[in-house]
Amino acid sequence: MQFAISLPWWVLALLAAAVVAVAVASYSGAIVPLPRGRRGALSLLRAITLLLIVVCLLRPVRVIPPDATSDAVVPVLVDISRSMQLADADGRPRIDAAQELLQRDVLAGLAGRFRSEVWTFGNALTQAKANTFSASDGRSDLSGALRAVRERYRDRRVAAIVVISDGGDTGRDEAANEVDAADAPVYTVGVGTPRVASDFEVTEVSAGEAAVTDSSVDLTVAAVSRGSDAPFDLRVLENGRPIDVRRVTPIGDGSPVRAVFTVSPAADTATQYTVEIPSASGELVLENNRRSVLVEPPGRRRRVLVVEGAPGFEHSFVKRALASDPGFEVDSVVRKGRDVKGDATFFVQSTDARAPQLAAGFPEDRKTLFAYDVLVLANMEGDALSRADLEMAAAFVGERGGGLLVLGAKSFDRQGLLGTALEDVLPLGLSNRGGGVARTSSRQETPFSVAVTPEGQSHPVMRIGPSAEDTAKRWKSVPPLAGAALLGAPRPGTQVLAVVHAPDGSRPLVAVQRYGQGRSMMFTGEASWRWRMQLPSDDRTFELFWRQAVRWLAAPAPDSVSIAPIEGMAVGDATPVGVDVRNDEFAAVTDADVSIRLTLPGGETRTLRGALTDPRLGRYSGDVRFEQPGIYRISAEARRGNTLLGSSQRSVLVGGTDRETSDPRLNEDVLRRVARASGGQYLAARDASRLPALLSESDDEPPAPRLVDLWDNAWIFIAVVMLLAAEWTLRRRWGLR
Repeated sequence: MQFAISLPWWVLALLAAAVVAVAVASYSGAIVPLPRGRRGALSLLRAITLLLIVVCLLRPVRVIPPDATSDAVVPVLVDISRSMQLADADGRPRIDAAQELLQRDVLAGLAGRFRSEVWTFGNALTQAKANTFSASDGRSDLSGALRAVRERYRDRRVAAIVVISDGGDTGRDEAANEVDAADAPVYTVGVGTPRVASDFEVTEVSAGEAAVTDSSVDLTVAAVSRGSDAPFDLRVLENGRPIDVRRVTPIGDGSPVRAVFTVSPAADTATQYTVEIPSASGELVLENNRRSVLVEPPGRRRRVLVVEGAPGFEHSFVKRALASDPGFEVDSVVRKGRDVKGDATFFVQSTDARAPQLAAGFPEDRKTLFAYDVLVLANMEGDALSRADLEMAAAFVGERGGGLLVLGAKSFDRQGLLGTALEDVLPLGLSNRGGGVARTSSRQETPFSVAVTPEGQSHPVMRIGPSAEDTAKRWKSVPPLAGAALLGAPRPGTQVLAVVHAPDGSRPLVAVQRYGQGRSMMFTGEASWRWRMQLPSDDRTFELFWRQAVRWLAAPAPDSVSIAPIEGMAVGDATPVGVDVRNDEFAAVTDADVSIRLTLPGGETRTLRGALTDPRLGRYSGDVRFEQPGIYRISAEARRGNTLLGSSQRSVLVGGTDRETSDPRLNEDVLRRVARASGGQYLAARDASRLPALLSESDDEPPAPRLVDLWDNAWIFIAVVMLLAAEWTLRRRWGLR
């Protein structure tokens, strides 16, 4: 026995003497004289009671020597995701090899040295209740499992964490970001083979933005062939119906081969496109031979406002091209001149409802301007718009998410937009330029011919051919322009999609950039109408270019009530569905009543209420778990009292990609990164027998003896009560009160 509160022997002796002195003194001055024997008995009882209390305060404990087993625990995590079913571990399924490693090398080696506890992880971390496992989970959330282990063992000493896996981390987070906080080294054991004999995989399918309404969308496809250099087919299916096939040849270094398919999705409903590779004999896994993507319909007609500083031949052609597109509603304001009073006069083309709001030459307030999706400024002189108008136009792009297109010589002249609120919105600098617009004639040897840049060949604005090569070729054949503005350098983040070859070198012709929530574009050329008038009548280059430009600018412009994008969802994923609610001036609304209606692939509907989660954006969210594969349709409605603020619809494809079978090889890089980040070590399956020795070396802290409290029991309490009762009884019997 020893005391938990350690004191020197002489202090203990002084405490004992003090207790005896107190006990004797308490009866030496008693009012009723007592015989020496009785006074001694009472003093003894009190001294024993006080000494017992002092001993308890010093916490007497019994020391039990440590056994051979450390008090540290070693959680062992076994991957039970579907990829562990693959039979590439010496001809056996990976899960069988993992179970053998667990019993033979891990648990047997740790027995007698550490306290090991077995867990399985896939969709979630679960404590193992059997010696055999079934690899059936749809994902392997390694990062989530490490977080859960850290939480469960936060009050215990963890010597190390052991992970037996094929290295697939198909959760939604990066595993290596979590292991630093696990406060224990992670030792990873890989099962499977890093090389497969034969496997085809579609690694990527992405849909670009629609070029024009009811027209084409580019599907960019990446595929890889492992273990074979033979050509293979890529097949494209539209809602399950084959529409295209292309034979491709693998790249020798194992890099993905890429292809672009041009498709025409439906205009009124979401269209699912699937790219697949026919299966071959001997393939390790077939589930990764296909991948799907959902292309949503263009939605409502986009509203375009064209404001012209003066009538122009160029503008008339552009407006005619846009007005003939059924996806646009085009309003225009043309500055004609001044009346007898000196006031500016305008020619307005719009609906009866919107025309009065444009009579002053520009929308008078944010509500009117923000009702449009794209603003086109053509030949705008410096004094054509007020400072307030220009600031409102900048907010239209940065805050509302609208698109801005600037063209025409006067817009780029010295008295144009330089020094205004719109200067930073534009993708090209307006300062330090030369003499404004340089012009040429057909007699000159160097006309202003057009050349598309490598960035522009695949950009939705410039795509006028079925492929990037054909697009570049067709742009070279268009008639030269009459001139091009000489401007400053592109701003950081700007994409120059096309240039013109001027006598003094190449100049940017088409430049675009993202600004705030929206997009902006500059067209620095003059007389693009030549592409309409000098090309064959059936050539649609002019119409395609301007329609695609405006459609690209309008793409990010949201409605006042809009559902945030949801992408890459797998079966079993849970995510908040966000609904942004704004008023007519696109200021956040924080007191709306938002309902979200979810239609499952089978037709079942569910309704949930959105809770305000981000007052700055006016975002309301409701948590949704996608339990079935297929297309989910989401509709949202926002109200304030009985007033409808707006509604929105969106479709979500769930299960378009089987993440669990993507790249089915043993991913040693992930396992090495996890081990390295935590201070542990990666072991191949053949080296798993080294694990107990490595853990013993890393656990330098010797087992601590176990301390058992002797004072914390009922007998001590009973003894104190009995001693006090005996003293009190004797005091009363002998005449003391």
